[in-house]
Amino acid sequence: MRLPYLEVSQTTTGQGNLVVTHKMDASLKDNNGSYGYMTSPISTLGPKPFDIKLTKELEEALKPHGCFESSEELNHRFEVLGKLDALVKTWVRDLSVLKNMPQSIAETVGGKIYTFGSYRLGVHNRGADIDALCVVPKHIDRSDYFSSFLEYLKAQPEVTDLRAIEEAFVPVIKMKFDKIEIDMVFARLAEKEVPDDLELVDDKILKNLDQKCVRSLNGCRVTDEILRLVPNHESFRLALRCIKVWAKKSGIYSNVLGYLGGVSWAMLVARTCQLYPNASAATIVLKFFLVFSKWKWPQPVLLKPMQTSNFLQFPVWDPRTNLHDRKHLMPIITPAYPQQNSTFNTSYSTRAVIQHALDCGLKVCEDIIAGKSTWQNLFDPPNFFQQYKHFIVLVVTSNSPEDQLEWYGMVESKIRHLIASLENNPHIFLPHIWPISFPPVNPIPERSCTQWFIGLQFNASKNLNIDLTQDISYFTESVKQTAVNLNVHKEGMDLEARYVNKKHLSEYLSQQITGAKRASEGGERSKKRKSSITSTSEDSPKKGKSVGEKSNSSSLLIVS
Repeated sequence: MRLPYLEVSQTTTGQGNLVVTHKMDASLKDNNGSYGYMTSPISTLGPKPFDIKLTKELEEALKPHGCFESSEELNHRFEVLGKLDALVKTWVRDLSVLKNMPQSIAETVGGKIYTFGSYRLGVHNRGADIDALCVVPKHIDRSDYFSSFLEYLKAQPEVTDLRAIEEAFVPVIKMKFDKIEIDMVFARLAEKEVPDDLELVDDKILKNLDQKCVRSLNGCRVTDEILRLVPNHESFRLALRCIKVWAKKSGIYSNVLGYLGGVSWAMLVARTCQLYPNASAATIVLKFFLVFSKWKWPQPVLLKPMQTSNFLQFPVWDPRTNLHDRKHLMPIITPAYPQQNSTFNTSYSTRAVIQHALDCGLKVCEDIIAGKSTWQNLFDPPNFFQQYKHFIVLVVTSNSPEDQLEWYGMVESKIRHLIASLENNPHIFLPHIWPISFPPVNPIPERSCTQWFIGLQFNASKNLNIDLTQDISYFTESVKQTAVNLNVHKEGMDLEARYVNKKHLSEYLSQQITGAKRASEGGERSKKRKSSITSTSEDSPKKGKSVGEKSNSSSLLIVS
């Protein structure tokens, strides 16, 4: 039985496997000797000389954006991961002995570090963090990981900026190890040993595991499955590097704020590669925008057919049986069991922003093909602060940089709830959260401060009187109460929401950031973006009208 909206499952041929490009992984073959993609390719044509030329130009255009590391930098990452893996093995051995395991057996139970995300995909930028997974045998608990292993890390001279987020949806330890940022999650297998040659691809490895361990393992399992399902790794990696730079420059790269995260962008590029298995990277980028600017959301994007069995009874994405899954706006489904929607945070407003960015990207790519633009034009950011006349600024403050790290993450994880509340306001056409935060233009002595900005577009109205006090109060109080309940709230941590008119942005940001001096420069792209997203709205209050505001976290009033 097929899920609603799913394309008819077809088999196809392609090229490429995990190691050697241009050769298909034979494990993809089904019983009929074909390949288990969602549909047959749209085109199997290889690149023409013009496509190869564009791809070389694309690679050159990516270099100024820090997309490629030197061999020395890559080797440093290998060394760091090797040290971390050795530390895990030592910790597991010593803890096993403390738990009355004989020394001879403790030496053999193992423990291992795996990588996933952009580093595992081979598309990480210079200075990017590494997503890592610590896998241990069954006699080691998560409580051990967040206690004794944390102490091991504290004792390492290479480790700085260490913090544990045990109550997260996927519990994680964050740190810098010899100047390399590491986000390391934890999984305890139902096995006596974790040998170095252990693979995580078999679904049976999830048996008897709790949900948090399954989520942790899924990062590695999804990454490896994406690589397995991509026909041409070389084109995939270069195209994905391009899309990642474009998405970040366009302000649509943030899973936590309701945009798309790295794994979602990777799956969209992987799906494009399946449709054009022999295409060059430049062609993949063009087809990416062509396919997904026209995509009929909420039709899901899948890299392979959904599994029909759920023998371990883990929750899987299935709109036939799960009412909540039917509400997802841009479902992009992970290819490893248990299949999940990687974009469940997406809202109506973030989807609108993403869709418009895709339309703009397609237009630029068409101009590149026609010789009217260059790849650098694709990476030109929109001037967010010139698109809107009205903003809500969220000001997050604390007494120290250490407190700010924790408080910042807590607030950021809750902003999407405020966006959802603003979407429900009948006067607001579009609340647009910019995913990059900024320090204040005038720092407060001995206080750490971070600012997020939400651009507001209002529905057409002659007399505008909007009171957002209830929305803002509920948001700020719920965030603070959550921090108290999780025992992370400390003295000095504060969250404030203020209404700011565009002409007063200079009180919060430098002109270099707001683009106030060059509002007319690059205006064509900004105008196109503005007219598309706000085609049924007006910028109320009108120019010349008075705007009343009360700048505190409990009252926010806009009047015209």
